[in-house]
Amino acid sequence: MPQNGVYDLLKMLEIALDEGYSVLKYTVINKREIETLIDRIYQALPTEVQEAKLLLKRKEELQNEAQQRANKIIQDAQAEADRKLSESDQIKAIELQGNKIKNEVYQECEKIKHIALQDAENIRLQATDEAMKIREGAELYAEQVLTSIEGNLTQLQQVVKNGQIYMEQLRTDSIGKYPTQQTPVRK
Repeated sequence: MPQNGVYDLLKMLEIALDEGYSVLKYTVINKREIETLIDRIYQALPTEVQEAKLLLKRKEELQNEAQQRANKIIQDAQAEADRKLSESDQIKAIELQGNKIKNEVYQECEKIKHIALQDAENIRLQATDEAMKIREGAELYAEQVLTSIEGNLTQLQQVVKNGQIYMEQLRTDSIGKYPTQQTPVRK
């Protein structure tokens, strides 16, 4: 139907509305007649208008799909950001806990090192003390041994002297008892 047909159908619609009668502020019309006219108007529209209507409908559908996809992408991005933020918070918490443990271990190592150094110093002092006591004991022992040896030597000297005196006395006594013979001198 040509475009004039649409205008004609719209004119008929206006007439049908005018033919209705008013009751208070409402107008009573023949519903079937109006619906038939509207259907005929749709049929009378050029195909370009119907295609444009379909294109508009498709455009709305595409916009809705695009909006839904965009919403989904935004939701996914927000969820990913929340997850990464949560992971980041967890990593930070783990790092803080790791640093805390590292500091505790370092402090414990320092305590152990300090105790070890104190123990080593105590052992060194004890060893020095013990070495001094051993040295003093060794010196005292050596002095005692030397004193004992000196006493023994003195006794031995006395024994040797006594032996020499005895031997001298024996010789003197034997000369007196026995005349010495002179051995001839050989030529």
